[in-house]
Amino acid sequence: MPKLLRSTLVLAAILFTAGAGAQEADTRRLAPGFDTRTPDSALVIVPAEMELFSISAGGVEEPRADWTDAAQQNFKAALAARRGQLGAKVIELGEAQLDEFAELHALHRAVAEAVFMHHSRNGRKLPTKNDRLDWSLGDAVRPLQARTGADYALFTWIRDSYASSERKAAMFAMALLGAVSFGGTQIGYASLVDLRTGRIVWFNDLDRMSGDLREPAGAQETVDTLLQRFPAVP
Repeated sequence: MPKLLRSTLVLAAILFTAGAGAQEADTRRLAPGFDTRTPDSALVIVPAEMELFSISAGGVEEPRADWTDAAQQNFKAALAARRGQLGAKVIELGEAQLDEFAELHALHRAVAEAVFMHHSRNGRKLPTKNDRLDWSLGDAVRPLQARTGADYALFTWIRDSYASSERKAAMFAMALLGAVSFGGTQIGYASLVDLRTGRIVWFNDLDRMSGDLREPAGAQETVDTLLQRFPAVP
């Protein structure tokens, strides 16, 4: 086989494999039978549930309210910058309204945690799901739909931690001794819920040792990563 032809075939095989992998990843993010939202659909954005921590020299996570407040503002601004992807009909649920939907928020957290553990991650898969995004909040979404008139809701949850200067010094000292220690992590997920059926129709997650929500640019990068392949409105 000529060298040029062989190289072309190898390249084509690599591209095909990469494309198939991307398509499979997209399929795993979407509920069966769902691929896009209708042009006239409305989306309500539920305020992100997030908390930021500083890691002490001993590895203890300490909540930082000032960082969390800044991250909330940065995250909200980053979402606003992606309105073209979120759609023309976007409704923002106010912080003051969260108490009204506390039970729904808690239910979503429990279900989304199960999706994160048993679908997105490489943990124990549930045989009844057959590796499909097949999860629902049921009738619990009806009050939110009635209150906002939205067709879909976007929920987000993030926990972000950062090594303090003392922690970084301790990590350096342990590295000199041959010990491995870790700094901060960014863990989170986002889900799109159909408020007419309660189904989670799209889900994506983060689990990494990078990202910084304390600064606008870092928050934008986090939002861009979290909303990869978010179902756009045609």
